[in-house]
Amino acid sequence: MAERPLRIGILGAARIAPPALISPARATGAAQVVAVAARDPSRATAYAIEHAIPIALDSYEALIAHPEVEAIYNALPPSRHADLTIAALKAGKPVLCEKPFALNEAEARAMAEAAQGAGLVLMEAFHYRYHPLFARVLEICASGEIGAVRRMEAVFTTSIAETGGELRYDPALGGGALMDLGTYCLHWARTVAGAEPLGAQAESVLGASGVDISTHAILNFPGGVIAELTCDMAGPVRASLEITGLEGSLKVINPLAPQMGHLLEVTREGEGGRRETLTRDPSYDFQLRAFVAAVRGGPPPLTGGGDAVAQMAAIDAIKAAARLGGRAILN
Repeated sequence: MAERPLRIGILGAARIAPPALISPARATGAAQVVAVAARDPSRATAYAIEHAIPIALDSYEALIAHPEVEAIYNALPPSRHADLTIAALKAGKPVLCEKPFALNEAEARAMAEAAQGAGLVLMEAFHYRYHPLFARVLEICASGEIGAVRRMEAVFTTSIAETGGELRYDPALGGGALMDLGTYCLHWARTVAGAEPLGAQAESVLGASGVDISTHAILNFPGGVIAELTCDMAGPVRASLEITGLEGSLKVINPLAPQMGHLLEVTREGEGGRRETLTRDPSYDFQLRAFVAAVRGGPPPLTGGGDAVAQMAAIDAIKAAARLGGRAILN
């Protein structure tokens, strides 16, 4: 007999929730979205009606405490990730938290410690990491086909208009190109390297509100591996990762959302290249299955609290390097 779906409540009537949770819950049957909370009661009600969610609440705290809610999806801006995630964990409820995980390393560490203390799952929503495409990327790198990895170039650019209500342009909410776009580039690089960066060089272009419109960074990983990251909120749409090894290279077009089309191109020195594609099933479906499995006692998430703390430490270092116009060393 199949287990009943995990009952999840959404913090925030967010635009990301329909593709990231509501649709995957229905497609996979692994979870059921039973409640949503927003500070504006009319917005919560309208959102619940639109997405056929049974319970609409006007308080985040009420959703966390609600007896019908078994787990929490924190879809709020980064500025509300730490306090509400910790509150949910203290209430005995595992959390799937949107990226970026927190405003800084200190917040991330507090969140991870709360999860560890409660013995509950805390997972950052890097959905790409659960899709077979990135598993294949890591498999090719580990096989030695392109030789030892020496360099990576990760790019995520898109056009995000600066409107009055766009959170990505609000520094208090955790906005900026690095936090919203560059966090993916950084995570791709950290995952392929299988290690944490030793230092960073970075430069940013700031907008009128003080957030970075674009950031370019160079990271040094153990073993002499270099990663170059580019993120831009005023650029053309592009998401790609190029990995250069001693004996060849691997290019990944759209590691971000393979369901929207993707391509792997493998080239070896002195030989012809080849191309691969994998399933176009949504990355969010794989992510939700992984979260539910972890909550049910299965494999721990690939993007758990420890990984999230290391990710935020690297983001902090990139920000520091950009402010100083030079380098930042990670401990």
